[in-house]
Amino acid sequence: MSDTYELYHCRDARSFRVLWTLEELKIDYTLHKLSFPPRLHHKDFLEINPLGTVPAFLVNKKLMTESSAIVHYLVMKHHSTLHPDPNNENFPVYLDWLYRSDATLTFPLTLVLRYSKFEADEHKNEQVSNDYTRWFLSRVKSVERALENQDYLINNQFSAADICIGYSLYLAKIMGLKDKFGSNTQAYLERLMQRQSFKSALVKQEDMNFYLA
Repeated sequence: MSDTYELYHCRDARSFRVLWTLEELKIDYTLHKLSFPPRLHHKDFLEINPLGTVPAFLVNKKLMTESSAIVHYLVMKHHSTLHPDPNNENFPVYLDWLYRSDATLTFPLTLVLRYSKFEADEHKNEQVSNDYTRWFLSRVKSVERALENQDYLINNQFSAADICIGYSLYLAKIMGLKDKFGSNTQAYLERLMQRQSFKSALVKQEDMNFYLA
């Protein structure tokens, strides 16, 4: 009996990492499209994910909520070339990129969004927004350095690390920060966005409300 997958997704939210991975793997799944933030617009969603966040990913009805962990699970489960051999000398670096994508790169962007856009006017904070923009741009330099002599982060081969890091860069692009990337990072993001799986993921969400509009 094959596994069943259900993804609860908001347009261009962290759940995009999972959507992109599912499209790359070309496996069957059910996509549930939600308005952002789902905990406000879909009260019954809290019964599925008590955190009220996306992604909510059901594997045979078992809940996962961390986007990088879901990507990690999927590429391991499906024995994909997106997941390097654990015996490869760069495997520890692969795992580090996979989780750096959220903890180090996406985290500051969420604070910028919160304090520049999502909070009520009286709670917006320009200093927090500016500080965490600088935080992000400082840390994204690690991507620039890693791409000095290669097109992709691990073994010069596209992997799940590129999906997870690529989403962080894509979100930053939406926020108007792409011009502050180094030339390697800008070219890398454009290369990732030309993948058919990325384009297919965009098509899957094109009829959804854009939460950054």
